[in-house]
Amino acid sequence: MNATEPTPRLSTLDALAPAELAGRRVFVRVDFNVPLAGGRVLDATRLEKALPTLGELRGHGARLVLASHLGRPKDAPDPAWSLRPVAGALAELLGAPVAFADDCVGEPARDVVSGLADGGVCLLENLRFHAGEKANDAAFGAALAELVEVYVNDAFGTAHRAHASVVGVAPHLRHKAAGRLMAREVEVLGSLLAAPERPFVALVGGAKIAGKAETLENLLPRLDVLALGGGMANTFLAAQGHDLARSLVETDRLDLARDLLARAVAHGTRVLLPDELVVTDDLESPLRIETVAAGAVPDGTLAVDVGPAFGRRLAAVLAGAGTVFWNGPLGVFEKEVFAAGTLAAARAVAASPAYSVVGGGETVAAVNLAGVAGRIDHVSTGGGAALELLAGKVLPGVAALEAGP
Repeated sequence: MNATEPTPRLSTLDALAPAELAGRRVFVRVDFNVPLAGGRVLDATRLEKALPTLGELRGHGARLVLASHLGRPKDAPDPAWSLRPVAGALAELLGAPVAFADDCVGEPARDVVSGLADGGVCLLENLRFHAGEKANDAAFGAALAELVEVYVNDAFGTAHRAHASVVGVAPHLRHKAAGRLMAREVEVLGSLLAAPERPFVALVGGAKIAGKAETLENLLPRLDVLALGGGMANTFLAAQGHDLARSLVETDRLDLARDLLARAVAHGTRVLLPDELVVTDDLESPLRIETVAAGAVPDGTLAVDVGPAFGRRLAAVLAGAGTVFWNGPLGVFEKEVFAAGTLAAARAVAASPAYSVVGGGETVAAVNLAGVAGRIDHVSTGGGAALELLAGKVLPGVAALEAGP
């Protein structure tokens, strides 16, 4: 995808006539990879995000067969990663029973699916209990497809993975569509590449440039301002000749950082780097915490947050923005003592009159921690998927749902 290419044209739920859904078994790929503890779902946000699609399908009398992965099991059943607790949490949200299948294929799955009534819902066991899921094994994809008659993918967070449930099921079925969440994600993120309202500001943080370089390269020609924070900003500062002492610096990415800075100049994109850093002597048991100039990091210390001066500069830029995209915290925000810069950024993004898009698990956690998630225009459910789409890549899960000519 380049600057002139349109957003992919997806086959959505609007393309499925009610008659094609009533009484039909519909495979819905959801993203229920949620945190669990003591057999309880700690954060049901991803379940809640799926409710519009599930409610619409149930309203048409479809029989829903939900499938997801959870965690990183070793391609074999592991009770620690069972989706059974998720079925209970979903039932509470739906106000309706959710049957649970002890496997996602074979007789256990067939028995539960065959017992569904119109509008009924079942959840299959963790897809990653089978090696065929990540390997996109053809036989495993066919086994999943045998359970159903219609395919719907509403798991944008996994759309960049060419796994069996993402790309291997749809070819076996005549009817396929993107769920409401998937379609909205592609529409919103695609608009950032196609026609963002200007000035367009991207705030990119996190620990490393690695994994975000292609996104930065693709965004630069479209951006008016690129603001950088977190550990990755250290690498850019080091590329400019600053000594960051013990701070995280990707020494093997210094040339890449210099190249990106040169590209920004060529495209007329302003780069906003921290002029102040909060440093400490130790992450776990700090005895020394101070704010210093970015070019004067004391020996023996490491940068753990941006300073307040950078926060003020960032807020001023965001106040005049037309579009804002934010991915990645600006410091070690999971520790309260080092969270000020990230929380200030969250509040500044929320206060901006711009159309705001936030993506990435840590970034979403930051806006929630700051209490401003409700003031963000679009909170993306896919960190890696969002970055790859913004890098101009074709997401396998999106390509599998593209409408014909």
